[in-house]
This record gives sequence, structure tokens and C-alpha cells, in this order.
Amino acid sequence: MKPGQLVAEVCGPVKEMLLGERTALNFLQHLSGIATLTSCFVQVAGSRIKILDTRKTTPGLRLLEKYAVRIGGGFNHRCGLFDLILIKDNHITALSLERNVSREKAINLSVQLARKKFGYRYPVEVEVNSFRQALTAYQAGADIIMFDNTRPETVKKFARIIRKKEKRIILEWSGGVTLQNLKKIRRLPLDWVSVGRLTHSAAALDFSLKIAG
Repeated sequence: MKPGQLVAEVCGPVKEMLLGERTALNFLQHLSGIATLTSCFVQVAGSRIKILDTRKTTPGLRLLEKYAVRIGGGFNHRCGLFDLILIKDNHITALSLERNVSREKAINLSVQLARKKFGYRYPVEVEVNSFRQALTAYQAGADIIMFDNTRPETVKKFARIIRKKEKRIILEWSGGVTLQNLKKIRRLPLDWVSVGRLTHSAAALDFSLKIAG
């Protein structure tokens, strides 16, 4: 769209249109801002890497905001706690303290517990921040490994090792992604880059309604 371009036309009683105007424009502005920002990230990432959203959404608007991400050319990560098993840093820390084991042991145990309860009904993703943790998650049977604020060298080293193996897994980068640092991140051997700011920091676009005539 360009400034001044007509987006849509609505017809109806003036009173009712004006009553609903602000609510409608608020949705349009907010979701268009998300779609626009997503499109910018998709263009910078290039065709090899998928840009994904997160669950950092406005309460009550998650489905709409994730729809806007798709409109912008991005992809949806999990929508809730029901469509993908994500073993995050806090889970690993809690289990490590509870069982008095190392973080690597806690990762292995977490994946085992997930498989025991759900089998292979859902993909299992593990958040890691070191090479040892990533290798442990891979050996435990994780389907997706998320590198959260990890050194780029760690991702390269890990990718070199697993690319030689038969089992194919998804490598994801997360944490503090901006349009600026994405230019460096896209050079890494990754499949996904998840970006929280698509939904929690997108600026609303400016739309207005004018009565014609």
C-alpha cells in the first residue's frame, strides 16, 4: 500500500458506521503493522530461512496477530501449550534442581518424559545455549533445537556435526532478533528464526475513514 491509497469501501447507515469506526480501524492498524513488519523480516531473511512468530501476543488477540504474521509472509510457531512440546530453559533448570542432576542430564530426562507421555504425537523442541546442551538434545531425540542467544560459532560447529548424520532436525535461532542483526544471523546454517517483536513491538499503521461525497 502507498500513502493515500484506498484500502476498502463500506456502505451503511452513518450512525452505525461511526459507532464502529474506531474499533475497526484499531484492528486494521494493529494487524497491518504486524504484517508489514513481518514482511520486512521475511525480505531480509531471504528464501532459505523461515521467519516465525512467538507466543508474545496481546491477550485475546493471539489468533488474529498470528494470522497477520502469515499475511506478511511469516510462519506461525506454536499457538499454545497444546500443539508442540517446547522444553525451555526454566523447565531444564527446575528439573535439574529437583533431581539434583546436571543440565545435560535434565535435558535428556525431559525429552524422555515427553516421549513417554505423548509418544510422537507432537514434535519436541529443546531450548539450548551451548554446544553440549545441543548435542545432548539431539542424542535424546529432539525434533527441533532452539539456540537462544547463543554464540554463532556454536551453531556452526553443531550444524557441521549433525549434517553428516542421517537424522534430520530443525535448527532454530531465537532471542533479540532485529532487522539489523538478522543480516548476520541469516548466514548461519539455520532453518527457522523466531522473532517476538513481530507481535509485541510492531508499530500500528495509520488508517482513517472518510465519508465520500
